[in-house]
Order: sequence, then C-alpha cells, then structure tokens
Amino acid sequence: MRIYLPVTLDELDADELPDRRGHAVTAALRAALPDEDDEGLEFAAQLMAADDSFELLRRAAGAPRLRAVASVDVPDAQVADVSDDDDGAPSLVRVTRPVSRSEIACVHVDEPAVAADVAAALDGDASAVERVDDADLLWYDASEVAQIPR
Repeated sequence: MRIYLPVTLDELDADELPDRRGHAVTAALRAALPDEDDEGLEFAAQLMAADDSFELLRRAAGAPRLRAVASVDVPDAQVADVSDDDDGAPSLVRVTRPVSRSEIACVHVDEPAVAADVAAALDGDASAVERVDDADLLWYDASEVAQIPR
C-alpha cells in the first residue's frame, strides 16, 4: 500500500522513519471524494500528509522549515485504518511499525524559497499560511534524498 507519511527533513537522515499516522487512498477517502480518479485521490492523500508535516514542524524547532512527505510502500497487513480518529480525515492510516529507508519510493518537499513563508505561517501569519497552502511540493526520487536542499 502506498502511504504518504508526513516527516521533517531531519527524520529522512535516519535509517527508519518513526511509527506515526500517515495518509492513503482508503475506502473512506474514495467515499468522501467519489468524483476523483485514482490520481486525484493520491494527490488528496499527499496534501493531507503535507498539512500534517506542517504540524510536525511546530514541534521540531530545529528542523528545516520545509514541509516534507515520504511516499512509502508497505504491505497492507502492516497498515491500520484510523479514519474514524477525532480529526475525521478519511485518508488516515497508521503504519504499525517503523518504516525503513528502503521502503521510501520518493519524497515531496517544499522548494527552499517557501521556507520563509513556512516559518512565518508557523508564527501565525495568515497570509503566509495561504501562500504555503498554494505552494507545490517538489518530487525527489528515494535515491536523491541526500541532495534535497535544506
């Protein structure tokens, strides 16, 4: 199953990503967005993970101020559906164990120019939040993780 796992760039330096909630194309997401095709559903799950990455940055003061999402492929049996969680995101899942670096397919990251807006948004600047929401994430192959600008 493809999981969009919110991360900080610092976490990508480790051999394993922490056990945490991520987002995926779940039955609940398909029901919530019935007019979307598979590509649109994957994009929706990725955007929800980017939002969660932003929240991780609030708690990780030393991490580079860029949203990051690791796209990981794990066996279905190691993924638990948590879409009935309090925040109600229909794409929520939890990988039931740490994710190894070898399971990362690619990483989506803000371009470095967005860092100032991310920092401002984290400080409560509403217009910066809008600019961050409008910013596209750049795609990096798993083999390029070390070259991601920070």
